[in-house]
Formats: sequence, C-alpha cells, structure tokens
Amino acid sequence: MKKFFILFILIFLPLSVFAQEEIPLELQKEDAFVPSEPVIEYHNPDFDVEIEKNSLPDISKPQEIITENTSFFERLKKNAKDVYKLQIENTDVPSCLFKDALTFEIDKGPIEELHLWTVVQTTYSTDIEESGDTTNLFRVSLINTLIDGKFRGGKESFRIMLDPTPQNNRPFFQNFFQDVYIDTKRIPHHRILIGNSRPKVGHEGASSSYTLPFINRAQISRHFGTARKTGVRVIGNYSLVDYDFGGYLADTYFSELFSGGEFDGWVDLKPLGKTDGKYGDLTLGGGIVAGSRHSTNFFVTSTYLGYKYKKLWMKAEYANANGSNGVTGLTDKHRHGWYVTLGYMLTKKLEAVLRYDDFNPDENISNNNIREYSAGINYYIKGLALLVMLNYVFCQNQAGPDSHRIMVGTQIVF
Repeated sequence: MKKFFILFILIFLPLSVFAQEEIPLELQKEDAFVPSEPVIEYHNPDFDVEIEKNSLPDISKPQEIITENTSFFERLKKNAKDVYKLQIENTDVPSCLFKDALTFEIDKGPIEELHLWTVVQTTYSTDIEESGDTTNLFRVSLINTLIDGKFRGGKESFRIMLDPTPQNNRPFFQNFFQDVYIDTKRIPHHRILIGNSRPKVGHEGASSSYTLPFINRAQISRHFGTARKTGVRVIGNYSLVDYDFGGYLADTYFSELFSGGEFDGWVDLKPLGKTDGKYGDLTLGGGIVAGSRHSTNFFVTSTYLGYKYKKLWMKAEYANANGSNGVTGLTDKHRHGWYVTLGYMLTKKLEAVLRYDDFNPDENISNNNIREYSAGINYYIKGLALLVMLNYVFCQNQAGPDSHRIMVGTQIVF
C-alpha cells in the first residue's frame, strides 16, 4: 500500500521538483522543515481559504537532505515520502501537499515570497430520471492554479488565480482570470483589497470551492453568489464581529466595462467569540447586495446561522432576491430559497453530511419549488489536500420530473 501511494504521488511531483531549482513562488513559510521559523499565513480575503500549517516531521530522526548534487529521482523519492508521512487533521482550511517545495524566498526586488499551488477536482455522476433513463458523466470540474505573493515588508500581498477549466457558457479567456488582486493589512484587524475577487454574497456563496461539504453548492449559492467582480472592499475581523463591505463594477468575468455598479455588504456576529470555544462557535450573519446593470436593478438579502461544537456542526441560510447578478447571470426575477446542512465527524478523517435545500426560481409561477435532499460521506485522506466525496441527491421538482443523482468527487491540492 505504501509503495502504491508513493507511485501515485510521483505523478504530481515533477512540477514541484523543477520548481525547486527555479526562482521562488509563495504563500507561506509554514511547514518549512525548520521548526524555529515563523509561520506566515496567507488568507483568502473572504477568510475562507487559509492555508493550514501541516505537521512537521519528527526531527529526532535522521532527515534526508536535498543538495545541489541530489539526483532527480532522489528528489522525487524524498518529496513522495514527505507527502506520505504528512499528517493533516484540519478539515476547515485547505493545505498544500507540496507547500515547502513550492514556497520560495526572493532576496532582491519588491517581492519577498512567492508560492505556486494548484487545485484539481474531478466528478463522476450518475443521473437517474423517474422514467428510468440513466446518464453517466465524468469530468474535470475544476482546475485552479494560484500564485500568492507577499511584497517586501509583509503588509501587502497579491493573488493571481487562473482557471483553464472548459466552460460551456463563457468564452475561455473570460473564465481564465479569476482572482486578480492586491491587498494591504496596514490597518489592524483589516484588509483592504483592490482588484477582481469573489464578493461576500451569502455565506456559502462566498465560500471557497475547496472547502464545501458537498460537491455542489446549495441552490441559492449557485444562483445568487460565487461570481467574481472588480472593485474595492474592506474586510474586518474581530473576536465578536466580522464584516465585508465593497463597491464593485456590476460586470462579471470581464465581459464588459462600465455596465453598472453594485454594493455588497455582509456582517457576522460571533456571540461566543470570547469563550475560547468552550460552548462552541456560533455565527449570526446577514447581508445585502444592491446594484444596477444595463438599467436592470437587483437586490438580494441574506441571513445566516452557523454553529459548531466539537464533532457536530450545522449551517442554515435564507436568501431573497428581487433580481440578482450572480454566477448564473443577470435577471430581474423574484426568487428565494433556503437550506440547512448538518455535519458530524465520525472519525478524524470521515465525515457524514446531510442537507435540505428548497429554492423557488420564479415567484411569479405557482408550484415552482425545487427541493433537493442530499446525503454524503467525505473521506479526508490528507485533510482538504487529498479528499474523496460520495454524494446522493434526490431532486423533487414541482414543475418537472423528479430525479436521483449519485456523485463521486475527488480533490487534490498540491
């Protein structure tokens, strides 16, 4: 089994090995193999993607040393062994399998550190209609290549995220550039971000695709959120409150300029923020999206409740839209929906999840609700860095035939 795992990892290693011989890339110094070095954390501006510090190797045992004379195969072998031994227990934030190999320091110039990392997700699905017809589909659902950089001094950083995943509804280059921004942390407890990013439209709608408990987002998230937009945002983080306010161009995916504007605002209250988790973590949130694009006005309101205690967690969210400008496009339809998700960690690596999801895509049409009943098992082989998901979804459609779907998803972050 150990030899099989090492061979599997070797498939992804040439990129990390060659990068070691080139000039730096960045993200953080965490997991460096020198325990005395400080941890440098890089956060997604939505505070939902924070690269986790992996377990360091046991320094009481002899360590293999990589030098200029180390052969190509020896480098591959050492990296594979390091990944095999890597222990990752955090399932809330993603870790990179090759963080140390792909994190570099630069001695001169405005950039101090660079880190290159890639996320690949695949999905195999079987759809079963009420008529008995079955459709099978395998696809690479997501490929993200990210360059995270830290400017000298440590107060400013940047991110460039590229997505070459084929899209049916957008030209290639409109989807290719995703996150492209610079942010500063010169104000305590704050980040000021300028550029293209994913605004805080709903809680799950703003969450990273790498941290979702199910392969698909809930319906309100799929329709109202997840679209990236260009603007300026202010993100605050305190023990009892978080907030995210931004002004953006109403354009999405660089399709046009000066088509309109919008304001996105969100506030999270954390009543148990000063109890050190003794009673769990409770979050009460809410926000609005208001704007106009091509003379079409849109307004979305959302409320959120989240609670986590030891191995158990739950999330519930409601959203109402009088027009929206999300990833599915601009519309003036009046729509609303809500979901409740429950999760329980059966072991450190195995998680069970359930979700009820109700959505009305057009309130002008009666008996139009779409309800999804979902159940899943997540197996965290190496935390979120190497993950396998199994989902079952029963879709009850008042305006059409019901259906069943079985999905198997994988995620690797390296």
